[in-house]
Amino acid sequence: MSAATDVRAALTGNLKALHLPTMRHCYEDAAQRAEKETLSYEQFLLELTERECEGRRKSRIRKLLKESGLPLEKSLANFDLKRLPVKVGRQVRTLLEGSFLDRKENVLAFGNPGSGKSHLLCALAQELLVNSGRQMRFTTCALLVQELLIAKRELRLSREIKRLARYDGLLIDDLGYVQQSREEMEVLFTLLAERYERSSVLLTSNLPFSKWEGIFKDPMTTAAAIDRLVHHAVILELNIPSYRVEEAKKKQHSEER
Repeated sequence: MSAATDVRAALTGNLKALHLPTMRHCYEDAAQRAEKETLSYEQFLLELTERECEGRRKSRIRKLLKESGLPLEKSLANFDLKRLPVKVGRQVRTLLEGSFLDRKENVLAFGNPGSGKSHLLCALAQELLVNSGRQMRFTTCALLVQELLIAKRELRLSREIKRLARYDGLLIDDLGYVQQSREEMEVLFTLLAERYERSSVLLTSNLPFSKWEGIFKDPMTTAAAIDRLVHHAVILELNIPSYRVEEAKKKQHSEER
């Protein structure tokens, strides 16, 4: 066995022991390029460390995406931003910077079914996760309240709320789409109250605030919930035609031609 082979084996072993998988897989190619281009030791080392950092960033993003529960098909690339009202388009461009998460602000999207509010907020959350490493979590309102209710019955509601608190943004889809019981809405209100000024809530609803009493079942609880959500919030009003209806009409028109 040659000295060069011994060095490679020892280096590979050390990189494995130090948990540097990207450097372990690319150092030979990088060394050949460094020799060919007469790079300094520092430049060679910089390239290796940059590749390792990028590899770790991609690995973390993959993990965050898996944990987020986000429907990845609802991306910004698949959303027609031209359909948005001019004001909403400006708001979205600002939201993509992500500073609202630092300010613990909420994002509330209202609109008729099919207006694209769920897709838009999912796309926003996905962009912030991929580009800035933000921890985001997607759930439907119906599923969330059931999970909170189970946690309450098992005397671990505070622990479940604390678990959700680690996410920079909690995306709750379709508030009011399915009628919930008073007990279910009470645990949802508890969650919203705990996140108030601590972490951001991203929320979609087909119902305007004037109809939220039908959701929370009680005027005082309704007012308190709205107050906490709106106090620090960006409101997106998607008063636009249903995307699904538009697509169906286009398809029908195409078939008739």
